[in-house]
Amino acid sequence: MKMNPRCIYCLLSRVHFQSKLSTDDEDLINKTIHECLGVMNKYYDPEAVSASIATKIHRKCYEVLGDKDPYAGTKKLINRSALKVLTEAKQKIYENSPEDREVFRRAVLSSVIANYFDFGIMGFNASEVGFETVFMKLFEHGLDVDDTSKMFGLLQNVVYIADNCGEIFFDMLVFDVIKKLGGKIKLVVRGGPILTDVTLEEVKKFEVDKKVDQVLTTGSNAIGVLIEEAPAELLKAMKDATLIISKGMANYETLSEHNFGPTAYMLLTKCECVAEDLGLEQGLVVAKLMNYP
Repeated sequence: MKMNPRCIYCLLSRVHFQSKLSTDDEDLINKTIHECLGVMNKYYDPEAVSASIATKIHRKCYEVLGDKDPYAGTKKLINRSALKVLTEAKQKIYENSPEDREVFRRAVLSSVIANYFDFGIMGFNASEVGFETVFMKLFEHGLDVDDTSKMFGLLQNVVYIADNCGEIFFDMLVFDVIKKLGGKIKLVVRGGPILTDVTLEEVKKFEVDKKVDQVLTTGSNAIGVLIEEAPAELLKAMKDATLIISKGMANYETLSEHNFGPTAYMLLTKCECVAEDLGLEQGLVVAKLMNYP
């Protein structure tokens, strides 16, 4: 996805949001915003990939703040909030003993709803305390874009690119179905802390690695998957996959610029620009399969 003029003020708003998470020092916050404005001015280009510019800006933000992980406290809150709803989600998925195809659809739905855990996006207000209500409402609503029936036949060798903390627990519900059906899963997480995204640290802490066949990283703390920073092992895995599952908007922003094989974009369209790029409306629950013959 290319840069959109609306990305400018959204990114700068997020810089302000995460700066306030990190410090109460107004002088430092002003300095951080000023430095990030310089990065935007230097690199903004309508032909640039949005997540590539975002990566440069967030890295500068973290550097000026002197904070490797401004969202550390937020991620702990997210995890606690998600775990409170997880048991109920499992019950909803397996209610009335559905067939495997329907279990997969419900698990995907639960996982997409958990993409809710995203903070600092203009026009989208997430709350750790309100997730249970959101989950039940959206589970009842269902998927607005539902390509799970096509995805179901492609689960032999899955590369699953994760997004946020908290959300990863609901991704595990999808892992359970894929493994039950005999599929193999390579889980991909960020190579370092960025926003609320899950890293190897969380994967090991919550034993998510025991649910999959292999854990890979994106190679850096980039927003999404920047191909130029991705390890060769990850690129080969994506090339060989029968299905790439891409969670969240940042992964869409980067992967949509490339032509890998069948890719399922599973996300809430929280951002107007991402929604438009997908040809959809804002505020939808999406499991959309692309690059599929």
